[in-house]
Amino acid sequence: MGATDFDVVVVGELNADLILSCDSAPQFGQAEKLVDDANIVLGSSSAIFACGAARLGLRVAFIGIVGDDMLGRFVLEQLRARGVNCDGIVVEPAIKTGLSAILLRDSGDRAILTYSGSIGALRMDQINPALLARGRHLHLGSYFLLDALRADVPRLFDRAHALGLSVSIDTNFDPAERWNGGLSDSLARADVLLPNATEAMAISQKDTIDDALDSLGARTPTVAVKLGADGAIARRGGERARAAGFAMQVADTVGAGDSFDSGFVYGMLNGWPLERALRMACACGSLSTRAAGGTAAQATLAEALALIGYP
Repeated sequence: MGATDFDVVVVGELNADLILSCDSAPQFGQAEKLVDDANIVLGSSSAIFACGAARLGLRVAFIGIVGDDMLGRFVLEQLRARGVNCDGIVVEPAIKTGLSAILLRDSGDRAILTYSGSIGALRMDQINPALLARGRHLHLGSYFLLDALRADVPRLFDRAHALGLSVSIDTNFDPAERWNGGLSDSLARADVLLPNATEAMAISQKDTIDDALDSLGARTPTVAVKLGADGAIARRGGERARAAGFAMQVADTVGAGDSFDSGFVYGMLNGWPLERALRMACACGSLSTRAAGGTAAQATLAEALALIGYP
């Protein structure tokens, strides 16, 4: 293989998801309630992004860590089945693979309980620089969950840039709701930031999306903010773009934001104008909601292009 074997090298968390669908909330006191459906699927923002990028035809490698257990083997099988290179994934017998239990309600709301396990265990010294050097672009997901790596993220981004890679980051939600932990140093080194509206306003400490976009855009050259059914808004330097969402028969929205990220990075790596890349991102996010779980209904390139009417 040559020096740029991979379009995207993903660094991030890995876990499985247990998705339960029902119309009632759980109740303590040994009360048993029945659910409408249950599925164990590939979870984690970073893995869903990786699968979405691979589905679009990008060459993707993953750097992460799982336990030497049933869930770890499941995660690896799911990634490989979707064409993601797993050579950079460490299998660590001393830890358990992470697991999120997601309760989906008919209203569209959801609750998530997560056992961290391997999710926050990846360290900087476990990231193979030779693998990183074979990529064009580095994407990092779930910044606030990467406990062992978080302090080294600025150094990781500097290394990626030195090797010629561009860098994107999706912080995802901060469970501690502090929205710091050295994030500013990482944002100053990223090329693309991909938050949702809640995350954008929390990170920037602004009260409106427009103000948040301006604040974040002063730190990171390109910012694309996900607005759910309302589409997305983006800024690159002095350029702004908006894109509407696409109407879908929604099964669930798990991982839609990660599929959005994959569409945006696809457009960016192909040199697309900002508005077209944003529409591509919205198409990928919308199409992913057609089935339960983050990866079951991710868009093919043909599906996404057809939805945005390009070419």
